[in-house]
Amino acid sequence: MPARGKFIVLEGIDGSGKRTQLEALARAFAGRGIAFSQISFPNYSGFFGKLVARFLNGEFGPLAAVDPHFSALLYACDRLESKPVIEAALAAGKILLADRYVGSNLAHQGSRVPREKRNEFLNWLKQLEYEVHALPSEDLVVYLRLPVAEAHRLVGEKGAREYTNSRHDLQESDVAHLEAASRVYDELARQPNWITIECFDAASRSLRPPAAIHQEILSAVEARIHSALHANG
Repeated sequence: MPARGKFIVLEGIDGSGKRTQLEALARAFAGRGIAFSQISFPNYSGFFGKLVARFLNGEFGPLAAVDPHFSALLYACDRLESKPVIEAALAAGKILLADRYVGSNLAHQGSRVPREKRNEFLNWLKQLEYEVHALPSEDLVVYLRLPVAEAHRLVGEKGAREYTNSRHDLQESDVAHLEAASRVYDELARQPNWITIECFDAASRSLRPPAAIHQEILSAVEARIHSALHANG
């Protein structure tokens, strides 16, 4: 029976390049002959993913009118639908790469709770995802950190997406929300299984090249998941 695989998640606000970097990691693993699987959240074709799409398209009201407990439940249940897929990949000894996971829910929905109640909300949500739903914990979370103004601009340049016809969805269009979510991400990134990768060069006031970001991620993965990489290689 193979050893349990490793779970690597890419997190960051919208527009931070998670999909680009996940695909780059996948190519690197494939080139090394490493067994891996990929998954992305939300799954907009799933039962709860379709409800997430409706939330992001404003069907349940403006962002401020939707209780964050409700929206957090939608995202959490979307992940629960994929639990068998996650567990199967890890049980097979594969490295599982995920574009978003529990951290996104904590950051985006936690940021909508008054600060004095935020810790209570975050603890409730962690209990829901990791204990009640018993979702596997991440071995490594790679936080792609990007200034909100730059992220907002990049989202506006994206092509058509499966869940919305709008240039910005309900959360992406609210810059104040993105700022608040970014601050929660910064707090979450203090956890020992998280690493922060700066995607913006403050000195040159420009985005770092994707290839340079990839190399930094790959080095971090090597350092944290070294034994798994070589066991699968």
